[in-house]
Amino acid sequence: MVDPLTIAAGQAACVPLDVAANAATAADLVRRAEGAAVLVLPELFLTGYDLGAVRSHALSPGDPRLEPLSKACAETGTALVVGAPVVADGRAHISALVFDRSGALAGRYDKQCATPTERAAGVAPGARGCTIEVDGWRLGLGICADTGFPGHAHAAALDGCHAYVVGALFSPGTSATRRATQLPARALDNTIYTVLANHVGAAGSLVGCGGSAIWNPDGTLLIDAGAADPGVAIGRLDPEVLAAARADHPVLAESTAAPEPGRYSIAV
Repeated sequence: MVDPLTIAAGQAACVPLDVAANAATAADLVRRAEGAAVLVLPELFLTGYDLGAVRSHALSPGDPRLEPLSKACAETGTALVVGAPVVADGRAHISALVFDRSGALAGRYDKQCATPTERAAGVAPGARGCTIEVDGWRLGLGICADTGFPGHAHAAALDGCHAYVVGALFSPGTSATRRATQLPARALDNTIYTVLANHVGAAGSLVGCGGSAIWNPDGTLLIDAGAADPGVAIGRLDPEVLAAARADHPVLAESTAAPEPGRYSIAV
């Protein structure tokens, strides 16, 4: 059996379209997540949520503005998943960049369930899912609207994931209700931990309701950052808790679904 894993979900106000400022904030959150193996940050955290700027402010490997993130990960030994716009093969994506614990940019996940508004703005949906591997734990990545499709988290579970890790922008009101229902539902449906990093306060054209949190594999809340700015929810993923939940609710053993074609893994 693997050892417990400490994971963190961070939130803080971001500066619209100021990648350097937001990278500095992200680096600070990495350091605040002391002892965590992985920190996840919200959707489009490095720019704020501005669909008109997904192409004009796209980030790529080697961008010097990412250096503070690499340095913070290397200094702390904490891997990082952070939201950013990316253009690849001529297609614009809302992505999650993955930095490993040495600070290297190890890969990315592109949001698969882009919303109609995002598609109308020229954002292309990602072609495949992504799992990151850390200390024997498999963590399936998601971005915001992905959580509204039960099959997305289930594909991660079928890939052997122990947790579903999401960066998002849920706003007050109806969107906050989705946050409060979808994340624990994905946990309970698949007997996996769910981890949410959500924007807090203004984030470009939208406002985040905070509440970065971790849910247990039975759907109960483990920890919630509330409205803290900056805030970090740090939780311990326990293999015994996971095993007990799956013994009581063996949904994966009964599933006849096939793993998602083309899904890939990143070791961090």
